[in-house]
Amino acid sequence: MPVAPKTRVLMYSHDTFGLGHLRRTRTIAHALVEKHKGLSVLIICGSSIAGAFDFKSRVDFVKVPSVIKLRNGDYSSLSEHIDIACTLEMRRAIIEQAAVNFDPDYFIVDKEARGLRRELDPTLPRLRAMGCRMVLGLRDVLDEPEVVAAEWGKAEIATCVGAFYDDIWVYGSRDFGDPLEGLDLSAAIKRKISYTGFLARTVPRIKNLRTLALPQEFVLVTAGGGGDGFDLMSQVLAAKELDRANRDAYVLVPGPFMKLSEKADVRRRAARLEGVHVVDFDSHIEMLMKRAVAVISMGGYNTFCELMSFDKRVLIVPRVVPRKEQLIRARRAAAFGLIDLIEPHDAAVPERMAAAMAALVRRPLPSTLPYRIDLGGLDKITAMVTPGRRAAASVQLAIPA
Repeated sequence: MPVAPKTRVLMYSHDTFGLGHLRRTRTIAHALVEKHKGLSVLIICGSSIAGAFDFKSRVDFVKVPSVIKLRNGDYSSLSEHIDIACTLEMRRAIIEQAAVNFDPDYFIVDKEARGLRRELDPTLPRLRAMGCRMVLGLRDVLDEPEVVAAEWGKAEIATCVGAFYDDIWVYGSRDFGDPLEGLDLSAAIKRKISYTGFLARTVPRIKNLRTLALPQEFVLVTAGGGGDGFDLMSQVLAAKELDRANRDAYVLVPGPFMKLSEKADVRRRAARLEGVHVVDFDSHIEMLMKRAVAVISMGGYNTFCELMSFDKRVLIVPRVVPRKEQLIRARRAAAFGLIDLIEPHDAAVPERMAAAMAALVRRPLPSTLPYRIDLGGLDKITAMVTPGRRAAASVQLAIPA
């Protein structure tokens, strides 16, 4: 491990729905402190359950007031007693003050270049003036090209990226797809783009981990955060109710954001079926994935990375609203033979879902296929974060309107 001068990395994860942004940010933060002695990370996040996760030494987080993104694209404060405008103003002030006080060498922003509702606008010019190196991190898929183009155009993201960001890291591989496809980007912005590869995952070494009484072999069904995972759980249960000849054991993890009424329905139906178990959300779900013989999932970025890292048979039932990110990723992975895909309209037909579930346990492991997915993202990122490296300071103090 290289002995590095004290280096500070600030990371931003807006977290309005689910756990994807925080889990990806936390994974990168842990890799950085493991690689670089003397480096410390501060994560600014909006997840309401950030405290449920453990963080390594030299990784800490600042929690800003939580908001949720509604299916129509609007935002609402998680607290019913605080107006959304007030919540957003508090977030802006906390982010700016934390950033200036922390005085980072690097600022790594997950996906939202200007932050939630442009809440990073006051912070970006201040950090640029301080000589902080600015990085925009993007998952392998954002959405359909026309949707991304509309969003970037409306928020003038390209102008912001050109003015304030030094690097754009794509957490995927070029052969798997371009998240910025369809955007009319300048040559200067294109030169900032680096493909890191996907972010490999490992099973954490956890002391005093609670043990679960589960079958020796089982298929894991995970809905990630679970806020929109009820349909997946219901589809699996409907298929199992129909196909009583299916003797495979299933472990369902609804997720912490699933509605209590929906969780109750999942538990009620599961209790009537032989070999179907429901367990509460566990922040160390990697351990369940590692034990499973196969996994049924919606196919979010983090889950996909974990399943490829653990070489699992996978059936993906992707979410298609409000974004088609999961569907696009699943189609690409299926084209390479890495996963089985059943689209939501087919998964809603119990006979079709039952057939897909029966075929899942017989499909080949990803490691046996000709295509080799690039899982070297964390190694490349830790190599690119050079301790002590700062950008040139700038006197530009205003972000484009």
